Amino acid sequence: MAGMLQGKIALVTGGSTGIGKAASLVFAREGAAVVVSDINVDGGEETARTIRDSGGQAIFFKADVSRRTDVETLISRGVEAYGRLDCAFNNAGVAGTIGASTHEYPDESWDRVIGINLKGVWLCMKHEIPQMLKQGGGAIVNTASIWGLVGAPGASAYVASKHGVVGLTRAAALEYAPQGIRINAVNPGTIRTPILDPFILATPEFESMMTARHPIGRIGMPDEVAEAVVWLCSDAASFVVGQNLPVDGGYTTQ
Repeated sequence: MAGMLQGKIALVTGGSTGIGKAASLVFAREGAAVVVSDINVDGGEETARTIRDSGGQAIFFKADVSRRTDVETLISRGVEAYGRLDCAFNNAGVAGTIGASTHEYPDESWDRVIGINLKGVWLCMKHEIPQMLKQGGGAIVNTASIWGLVGAPGASAYVASKHGVVGLTRAAALEYAPQGIRINAVNPGTIRTPILDPFILATPEFESMMTARHPIGRIGMPDEVAEAVVWLCSDAASFVVGQNLPVDGGYTTQ
């Protein structure tokens, strides 16, 4: 039985671990050839190799999404390898400094978080969209966060960057929906990924505190977000445009 994305080409940034790796595997399971990207070469190559070992198609390219030349090269090399770009999951992100109040937040950390989490999403869309326009359509999903929908103390750069992704997603969705490009975002709750580690290190009780704040009574898993991402990229979500979908165990419903 053919998958939802049989014959499609998907790009995943931040594909070496966590949600990005899980999404890469689900894209492949659903029949897409996957362009995996990350600054972590070993992890990214492992994701691509896992897909190939399972009989799928995947290739890895290193890219820092905060650098325009890296993103431009990534998109061009992906299209050169597979001929087109049908789906893009702009997922690369960092947590930055945790526990610093806004007036004490380090400049360098602020610039890095905004550069990767927000500018990186914009740069990826800036180079993905022309290819999709040329083809006559496509689907893009950006990774925001529950903290792109609500506030959180001690993580001002992260919160600001993810609120930025929410707004950017809405603006771009309105611009390109008439031209056949659907743009949405996922807003994961607390998910058991490496990006969680700095929060737990900064506040040892963070995990138990966040577990208690999710009505479902647990922290989420990467594949639970990945399934939502791939659905948003599929024809099953053909009438879903400009949405910021919480995958959060009920966190933002409270």
